[in-house]
Amino acid sequence: MTHHGAMHMNTPQGVQITAPMKPEYERILSMEALALVAKLHRAFEGRRQELLAARVERAKRLDAGERPDFLPQTRSVRDGDWTIAPVPADLQCRRVEITGPVERKMIINALNSGADSYMTDFEDSNAPNWDNQITGQVNLIDAVRRTISLEQGGKSYRLNDRVATLVVRPRGWHLDEKHVLVDGKRVSGGIFDFALYMFHNAKELIARGSGPYFYLPKMESHLEARLWNDVFVATQKELGIPQGTVKATVLIETILAAFEMDEILYELREHSAGLNAGRWDYIFSCIKKFKVDRNFCLADRAKVTMTAPFMRAYALLLLKTCHKRNAPAIGGMSALIPIKNDPVKNEQALGGVRTDKARDATDGYDGGWVAHPGLVPIAMEEFVKVLGERKNQIDKKRDDVSVKAADLLNFQPETPITEAGLRMNINVGIHYLGSWLAGNGCVPIHDLMEDAATAEISRSQVWQWIRSPKGVLDDGRKVTADMVRALIPAELAKVKADVGPDSPTYDRAAQIFEKMSTQDAFAEFLTLPLYEEIA
Repeated sequence: MTHHGAMHMNTPQGVQITAPMKPEYERILSMEALALVAKLHRAFEGRRQELLAARVERAKRLDAGERPDFLPQTRSVRDGDWTIAPVPADLQCRRVEITGPVERKMIINALNSGADSYMTDFEDSNAPNWDNQITGQVNLIDAVRRTISLEQGGKSYRLNDRVATLVVRPRGWHLDEKHVLVDGKRVSGGIFDFALYMFHNAKELIARGSGPYFYLPKMESHLEARLWNDVFVATQKELGIPQGTVKATVLIETILAAFEMDEILYELREHSAGLNAGRWDYIFSCIKKFKVDRNFCLADRAKVTMTAPFMRAYALLLLKTCHKRNAPAIGGMSALIPIKNDPVKNEQALGGVRTDKARDATDGYDGGWVAHPGLVPIAMEEFVKVLGERKNQIDKKRDDVSVKAADLLNFQPETPITEAGLRMNINVGIHYLGSWLAGNGCVPIHDLMEDAATAEISRSQVWQWIRSPKGVLDDGRKVTADMVRALIPAELAKVKADVGPDSPTYDRAAQIFEKMSTQDAFAEFLTLPLYEEIA
């Protein structure tokens, strides 16, 4: 029984909700839905904690100089000639996928955008306050049943007849849902998001000729994929739906997962919908994992593109691995967004998106991501140029690609590091954090759509530049904590000029950014301490 907010509600034995309840939340947090959350928590929380502890141990070994390699003990999986189970009809054509938070207007616009699929996000483009998480589930119930609508600013938003295939991204293994306790312990944010969506929508989706489809973030090993697979099996059994109904695409957005892509597909082979090259988080992961290596140092974020050697190796290996297993390979995000009031800059931005999608399509990718409905036609055009009438190009096997461990670890470019690049990291970091604390996790900043990954690159890169002997500006000055502290007030002022004066969260964001980028300890995820500060 909970004693918060205006309502009392009954909860299953051992389940406690420590957040205010609103009447519409009752649709989501029913006895039966919470019973499923509790059952999954009790079955799998121990393993989740073991895997998180294994991450910490692995990080210590990397700090001590160990380097990742392909696993000797899973060679038979890499050498085997298995393939994943067939992909359902509405996941076979994914030329353009649009992404965005589980916010009502975003959901309607994204489903209507002309993209093939829409990844609706409880994770990195969503600030996980209690209202966002539960309202997001309400929105998805309505979206699945096609009843979702909105009246706002004199406009009326409704779904078109033809909409994108819906795919849900729950939170990663490292995130808790602090407002729901089972037997006194916080539940996994990912299991919470997944279980509620499954409980309310799986049967409805099947009846409509689709199914419950997911994107799985932040994994670092095939054992983490095995845990998700076991959660799928248990949930399908519990809900009485056929095994293999759930389909999941895994984001390869950590350097460690790049060494286990075959194994990750293998663990999920009955439930796999392929892999996605999640570029921003991948760069963050490289910085995080090799942060104390005196030889590791990356140039300004803007210079680390998909054509950098380590990024190119990862993109091609992912493609080859997927197609060998008959799995879709989905390209990463074009974070550029249309620039309304500057035609010249707008043309440049759109040109960048074209180049990006043309490269992915020519390489053999089956689709790619955009963050804005205005980019769907451009991305679609580049994939259609290559695909024509075909739904995908999984038959393009890329046996010519050969990627070694050393190629994945060839971290270039190291220069230039500029004052402008340093200022940009500080600016984006403060702007994003301030917005996140205020409840918005998807923010247009300097004509890019930023989510948590880009803030992670910003603060981890500054932390690393301060500590690395190679962290030297192109004018010869060493990046130091004092230099960063000295630049913060000016960048905070610029952010405030952008967002308006009534934004109390930005001063706090500047404090957090300063502490995180200059303190001795490196915080594993920015979102973990931040989560404790929001409702």
